[in-house]
Amino acid sequence: MNHPLRVALVCPYSLSVYGGVQMQVLGLARALRAQGLDARVLAPTDGPPPMPGVTSLGPTVRFPSNGSISPINSTKAVASRTREAIRVFEPDVLHLHEPLSPGANTAALVATDVPAVGTFHASVAGRNGWYEAFRLPLRKMVDRLAVRTAVSEEAQRNVEATFGGACEILPNGVDVPAFDAASPWPSDVPAICFVGRHERRKGLGVLLDAFAGLDRDAELWVAGEGPETDALRARGIERVVWLGAISERDKARRLRGATVACFPSTEGESFGVVLLEAMAAGTAVVASDLTGYRNVARDGREAVLVDPDDPAALRAALRRVLDDAALRSRLVEAGSIRAEEHSMTHLAERALACYELALGGRVSDPVSA
Repeated sequence: MNHPLRVALVCPYSLSVYGGVQMQVLGLARALRAQGLDARVLAPTDGPPPMPGVTSLGPTVRFPSNGSISPINSTKAVASRTREAIRVFEPDVLHLHEPLSPGANTAALVATDVPAVGTFHASVAGRNGWYEAFRLPLRKMVDRLAVRTAVSEEAQRNVEATFGGACEILPNGVDVPAFDAASPWPSDVPAICFVGRHERRKGLGVLLDAFAGLDRDAELWVAGEGPETDALRARGIERVVWLGAISERDKARRLRGATVACFPSTEGESFGVVLLEAMAAGTAVVASDLTGYRNVARDGREAVLVDPDDPAALRAALRRVLDDAALRSRLVEAGSIRAEEHSMTHLAERALACYELALGGRVSDPVSA
């Protein structure tokens, strides 16, 4: 090979919309380039590409998925654009995120023979209904992957239980310097920071219930928006600062300036990237005790974890962390170490090892009959 390794990272979701998968794809592309690879992102956008090295595959529509709304495009037009982008770029390897999502990933798998690595992000309790319902047609796409990876053990189980064969763990990463070097957002009182979509599974309603009874001199910063925003704001809870959608830069500053970062999701989290972001920002974390969050945080070590959907337990945890400076210091120290373990640099190194396996002709165990 007489050129830097060329990697096409394919994302089915619009890069114009904030989302965990989108942020992982963009961050990994930057980290791969920093290590000398020629990495290009192929994905839909609903506006200008968010950074250089992105080929837009066109606009999207909103599609219900995993308790949320996914901005995807599964038309013939996006399939044609994907094939053309791959033809022009001539990648040595494909890295498909949510490889079974319709649209760009389907076109990349079906219409090309470029060695492919697939990363599965989504997880659900028990079997994945989408995988089960379309198991037979999806089998061929899974078989096409030279290397299968998943961001968490739960996502890994969903894939292996349905399709058989081996699926390796390739955890998500965090851009540590972007959060560690951010200028803290100033505040006259201790601040609790929430970042996430305003929908039931993210637990903002639970946090508001907990905060309403929190007898401490503190304010709550709420970043993001969603279908529940208007109803939640209408509660009129005092000392809540509604920020709306904020930039990645301001998110880093808010997390860096907060005393506590709180993530009270009730379900549907495959991996706690936002916890890692808070840890990288040097902020103590309080979060729900969910499998996805336990992938990155241990209760009493990197975070205080509480039962989901329990405002009283969440309020007690917030009160405890706000009151105990020594506890906050221990959480911040352990969290910083944990964030570094999951840095984008380390993720890029692990991804490169997967690319080399794919190029070496290694194929995951065939799916079961």
